[in-house]
Amino acid sequence: MGFTPFFLVYGAEAILSTDLGYGSPRLQAYNEQSNCTAREDALDQLEEARDVALLHSAKYQQTLRHYQARRIRSQNLKVGDLVLRLRQSNKGRHKVTPPWEGPYIVAQVLKSGTYNLANENGEILTNAWNIEQLRCFYP
Repeated sequence: MGFTPFFLVYGAEAILSTDLGYGSPRLQAYNEQSNCTAREDALDQLEEARDVALLHSAKYQQTLRHYQARRIRSQNLKVGDLVLRLRQSNKGRHKVTPPWEGPYIVAQVLKSGTYNLANENGEILTNAWNIEQLRCFYP
């Protein structure tokens, strides 16, 4: 965002204990008389700095939302479609074990992107599955 959280709350940058101990240039340039006027000016500009930080945050969130939206596949499955399911356990797997298991049958569409699956015998699995964990199976 370009500003520290301390600055956004208090309108000034924090002074660290190491700055006090070693006499940083910021402390050496401190002047009591000019500090009062500088503090009043800084408080007047604080709202503008908060607005700028809010704009930066909104832009970051919009960019992040756009990035996530690109990764979502717009694929809808219907009841009766055959799918492969991503393996949930690495137990007993090695590097040549396929990451997908199945095929399974889509038994029910709970909502867009969430499905109940059934095995070949028609037994419905207890968990619901997200579209990100499923792939279409083409026999």
